[in-house]
Amino acid sequence: MQAWRQRIPLSLQFAALAFAYMLAAAALALLLSRWIERAWIAGFVAVALLAPLLAYHVRRAFAPMNSLFRALEGSVASYRDGDYAFGLSWRGGGDLGALVASHNALGDALRDQRLSLVQRELLLDTMVQNTPVAMLLVDPARRIVLGNIAARKLLGDGKRLEGHAFDELLESAPDALREAFERGGDGMFTVGDADSDNEDIYHLSRRQFRLNGRRHELVLLRQLTAELRRQEVQTWKKVIRVISHELNNSLAPIASLAHSGAELLRRGQHERLPAALSTIEERARHLEGFIRDYARFAKMPAPRLEPVPWPHFVAQLRAQVPFAYDGPDSPAAIARIDVAQLEQALINLLKNAHESGSKPDDVALSLRRLPEHWRIDVLDRGQGMNEAVLANALLPFYSTKRHGTGLGLALAREIAEAHGGRIALLNRDGGGLCVSLVLPA
Repeated sequence: MQAWRQRIPLSLQFAALAFAYMLAAAALALLLSRWIERAWIAGFVAVALLAPLLAYHVRRAFAPMNSLFRALEGSVASYRDGDYAFGLSWRGGGDLGALVASHNALGDALRDQRLSLVQRELLLDTMVQNTPVAMLLVDPARRIVLGNIAARKLLGDGKRLEGHAFDELLESAPDALREAFERGGDGMFTVGDADSDNEDIYHLSRRQFRLNGRRHELVLLRQLTAELRRQEVQTWKKVIRVISHELNNSLAPIASLAHSGAELLRRGQHERLPAALSTIEERARHLEGFIRDYARFAKMPAPRLEPVPWPHFVAQLRAQVPFAYDGPDSPAAIARIDVAQLEQALINLLKNAHESGSKPDDVALSLRRLPEHWRIDVLDRGQGMNEAVLANALLPFYSTKRHGTGLGLALAREIAEAHGGRIALLNRDGGGLCVSLVLPA
């Protein structure tokens, strides 16, 4: 009966109901006129008596539509709460049928979109959680919103990091990682002891963005140890090829000129001997300098530590390379270093800073006393380093300069580690590079 009524338009239902009510009112008024003399009173009484019956039928006529509207209200509330599992049923046609069909189509579309979003979120979460790169999302209150599996292993002993204060987490992190964050920007740093083969090299990347109108920070820590070891093998192969090429380029003309000199002696043409001998000397000295530069890196002696006042050391350094200085001036600030080795390392770093495109006045050396270490920062305002260069900069013989040897930064790393310290490279906020050496006090 209900389904049959839904198929009849409401206008026809109301017309039939009004016609039936008018007939019933007329018949009742005619019947009442036998007892009531005035016709208008009889009509009024008839209408009053039939009014409850009319109200009942009108309510029944509107009941399906009212139920539909309540169902629409409930389903819209469910959509607002993110629940798209509801649908409506209306067997009638007309405008209400079209409304129900559109509403159900909207629910199906929202449900499909929600399912697709859930699947993509699951895929993204799986990728984020299983990537070897440690990822941390930090909110404006410096609380960790997200930490993947790699971040838990690196910073939380495998425990969940969400909800923890990021600054408190850094306090228990390795010193090199904490110092890298204090310097700001992207960079590379070393954790562990190189002498015991327990050394890990990391690249730090930090990005600011807005999420739900609030500024968040995404922190990425990528371990480069295995990659750098592989690249070191490739680099050494390249070095062997370069050395072999350089030796052949020098030894071949030396051998040829030596043979020619012997022939000149045999023929008595002594006047041409000085030119041949001069060329042999020039090639031999070039080869000597080439081998000496490479052997200096390969045969780095153990540092001979001695107490040296920092102001005296910095004054000697400034006599060779200009730079701005920010650090202690008191002779009581004592370092235990190998003066020649550290001077060589810092000269290379300061020359690199001057060649970076930085203004000479922006090249600076900063010295700070830490609880158990000295930190030396060589600063510039040049072009900095992109991620690829940062990842390879400390490799021996890697250079972006056309005529560079690729030994400056690698030599500084060897010297810092031989002193029991470490080196880190970080791009500075506002442009430029910071090369930081941390040495035991």
